[in-house]
Amino acid sequence: MGKGKGFLNEFKKFITRGNVVDMAVGVIVGGAFTSIVTSLNQDILTPVLGIFGGTDFSSLTVKLGSGEAAPVLSYGNFITAVINFLITAFVIFCLVKAINALGDKLSHKEAAAPSTKKCPFCKSDIAIEATRCPHCTSQLEPTKE
Repeated sequence: MGKGKGFLNEFKKFITRGNVVDMAVGVIVGGAFTSIVTSLNQDILTPVLGIFGGTDFSSLTVKLGSGEAAPVLSYGNFITAVINFLITAFVIFCLVKAINALGDKLSHKEAAAPSTKKCPFCKSDIAIEATRCPHCTSQLEPTKE
């Protein structure tokens, strides 16, 4: 009975951890985003490709066998799914790239203010607020801001 409680507590800790919740939100948003990309492909890109001699991929099929009960291979739907995947991957790539660039800009601004300085006597790295070097115990000039 003790093992069951420990397992449930461990599961509770796992499920309430921030990363799992973030991942769940990502999956939900990704599901909603997929419908947007599917619409983009079916309602905008496919008709535009049709203008330039393209075809509506969803109608591409091969009948396997003869008769009305013969299975139909809808490879056009597969091509559409591949196009949807590539568009989704490209848009997500662009979003991640933009978010990373923004994060880099913000981290560079934060990193602009140094947190350490060099002791003029022993050349050790010390805290910017230090008035005495912890290594050589020399008295330091206050930092001018």
